[in-house]
Amino acid sequence: MAYLDVGAAVERLWPDRGARAVPLSGGITNHNFKVDTGGETFVLRMGGAQTGLLGIDRHVEHEASLRAAEVGVGPEVAGFLDEEGWLVTRFIEGRPIPLEEMRRPASIRRVAAALRKFHDAEPIPGRFDAHVVVEEYCREAEAHGVDIPSAYAAAHEMSERIRRVRGPQQSVPCHNDLLNANFLDDGAIRIVDWEYAGMGDRFFDLANLSVNHEFGAAEDEVLLNAYFDDASQEHLASLAMMKFMSDFREAMWGVLQSGISELDFDFNGYASKHFARLAAHARTLRVE
Repeated sequence: MAYLDVGAAVERLWPDRGARAVPLSGGITNHNFKVDTGGETFVLRMGGAQTGLLGIDRHVEHEASLRAAEVGVGPEVAGFLDEEGWLVTRFIEGRPIPLEEMRRPASIRRVAAALRKFHDAEPIPGRFDAHVVVEEYCREAEAHGVDIPSAYAAAHEMSERIRRVRGPQQSVPCHNDLLNANFLDDGAIRIVDWEYAGMGDRFFDLANLSVNHEFGAAEDEVLLNAYFDDASQEHLASLAMMKFMSDFREAMWGVLQSGISELDFDFNGYASKHFARLAAHARTLRVE
């Protein structure tokens, strides 16, 4: 997005206040800016190209962000422009949490408690079902002329087996994109970027957290004990199955983004990485 477009957006949101915007790094879907004005600091989030095709609904993101702020997990929401889908939140003066720190038992327990707060919150709009999402991404990618990787067929077969074995699950408010970059520590655990949020399977969130932070068996046990007070074999099996689904979603997200995104990022490489990782999951996965 051109600088003048950002300048016009900032002037529209903060007219005649001398607001100054600088890009924030790290996003691979949207354009994010830190905005300083009148002694206050905000984050302006402007959606990337055709993000609706990724299942992103900016109204749902807004409502999820409000709910996260309400339960003390997300930043305060300062504004939302309905037609454009621009979201403004308070800038959090927190620190990133390195991967190695996130794997420590104390950190895992703090994150589990934050997730539980959101999962136990009042319902939000929107629905997220990873089994459906991968199919929708495949259809949209084909519609945009993308060649679907040969690994998709076997992965989809496994997805359907997991869906049948696990059956219907309780639907709770979920984040669904728990990358390391979406966590901050300002004395409490804060989670940002709620654009994929929706009512869904809590085990997808837990598995997505585990996969994105490269948890091993010991960390998974700490996570489940912290979240459920129980790392039962049933819970471990559900977590393992949804780890597969987490990587399948990420792989197909990369496939679709390769055909629609305007951002400079190696989406094909991203997809290949996650197809390789889900293949590793499949070799050890018991779907019974």
